[in-house]
Amino acid sequence: MPLDESRSLWGGQADPDCLTDRIMSNVDRFPDRVAVVDDQGELTYAELLAWVADIGAQLRAHGATTGSRVAIACHRSAEAVAALVGVTLAGCTYVPLDMEYPRKRLEHMLADSRARVMLYPETAPDLGSDAAAVRIPARPGAGTPSPPDRSWVAEHDPDLAIYVIYTSGSTGWPKGVELQHSCLDNVAQWQADVSPAPDLRTAQFAPLNFDVSFQEIFGTLVGGGTLCVVPERLRRDPVGLLAWLAAQRIQRLFLPFVALQMLAEAAAFTPDADDLVLVEVNVAGEQLVCSDVVRQFFARRPDSRLVNHYGQSESAMVSYHILTGAPASWPMLPPIGVPLPGCELLVDVLEPDDGDVGELLVAGLPVSLGYLGQPELNARRYVDIGPTAHGHTRAFRTGDLVRMSESGVRFLNRLDDDIKLRGIRINLAEVEAQLMALPDIAAAVCVVTSGDDRPRALHAAVTVRNPEQPLVEVEVLRRLRETLPAVATPLSILVFDTFPRTPSGKLDRDAVGKEVERLLTTDPTPSMVT
Repeated sequence: MPLDESRSLWGGQADPDCLTDRIMSNVDRFPDRVAVVDDQGELTYAELLAWVADIGAQLRAHGATTGSRVAIACHRSAEAVAALVGVTLAGCTYVPLDMEYPRKRLEHMLADSRARVMLYPETAPDLGSDAAAVRIPARPGAGTPSPPDRSWVAEHDPDLAIYVIYTSGSTGWPKGVELQHSCLDNVAQWQADVSPAPDLRTAQFAPLNFDVSFQEIFGTLVGGGTLCVVPERLRRDPVGLLAWLAAQRIQRLFLPFVALQMLAEAAAFTPDADDLVLVEVNVAGEQLVCSDVVRQFFARRPDSRLVNHYGQSESAMVSYHILTGAPASWPMLPPIGVPLPGCELLVDVLEPDDGDVGELLVAGLPVSLGYLGQPELNARRYVDIGPTAHGHTRAFRTGDLVRMSESGVRFLNRLDDDIKLRGIRINLAEVEAQLMALPDIAAAVCVVTSGDDRPRALHAAVTVRNPEQPLVEVEVLRRLRETLPAVATPLSILVFDTFPRTPSGKLDRDAVGKEVERLLTTDPTPSMVT
């Protein structure tokens, strides 16, 4: 497909090192440095390699060879980290299984991936698969072990898949996306190069089936840092998480925006927040909103920076924006920024009279191998182009509506969620940001509803900072009308105790929308607050 090359951004040349080579080099340079910490103890780089070598031997003994897919049925832990690293060093492809998922979903993922081996920590899950069930070997004892044989470590192949990760599918079943070394080597090296230091003490917060976990784990080990696994009980407990971050002396954190907002809210009244030593917080997975409480969180921590990451399961990391200057000056909706090295961003313009706005396409190193067993979907989303100014002939259609300028890219909306009311385009993120700028509102989601007896209309769901203080809807709507056109002002405001979240920690917008529809059906009075 032809594209106007003037509407593109290039991140510059990239020739990343193999991430497995970088990890092995760190074992040689820092054998006694702590690599991984969980609630069971610490592991040095030498101890981690000894454990990983045992896992590699088990994989080979059960027939896994270069390119074989290996399912990892394990909760977040040092065992999980060792399994991911072991599979990767062996030249196999890991398939993370979130054991909180329903059994039928896990069975589908395991069958669809055609995994040859399934690693598990204690009891093998019964998922009706022909994959060889292999227990993860016990972690090594403390002390510097003898250097293990390294002949099992695979040679670097930029086209070799590191992982298959499953993302939601329109058929009702998740679809697997295969990402290769050329893409992920670049992400890991970029993370080590761009962070304030390569060897930061980093929290492992994301579920393993969420692609940000790769950045946490491999971005840390490639840089020679220490990875600290967040106890599961603290992932939804912002006060407890703050205390843990302080006690563990965590320097780098990756969070979805909703988790950052909750953490910043908790930090405003938690003494443990004074002991934080964060130098970098990275937000990914959803639109970053610089709410007042987020600005205040960073204003109290001038040595810590906030970085907005953008990417998809199909392309990992694509672009980033580092917020600079006084937090009070930060925009409410920061841009998604500039492309990583080796990445080219292009815009497929939707309307000729606005040549900077259109669907974002990604070309270059971030483009993955594609969906497993989905030739029609691959043909729609991975398209032939160009060649571009930088020689790319294949690109991934993100489905995101963006505005591009010489300084970077600004996310506007999902194309499939982009709405028009009465012929006017509405940016839902802008309405949500205006709601969150109000002092009583902690979080907001806007949804469009329609029914047999009601016209299509915009409604807002919110959570409040003080549940004991009733929200005055009339005042909220009055404040919104000061900044928003009438068509973009919600018809009603519905108060939730909390918002549902996905397993990755992101806001579950579909669940919020269904609950709003249910509430409106139960009591269709548009001015109600529930």
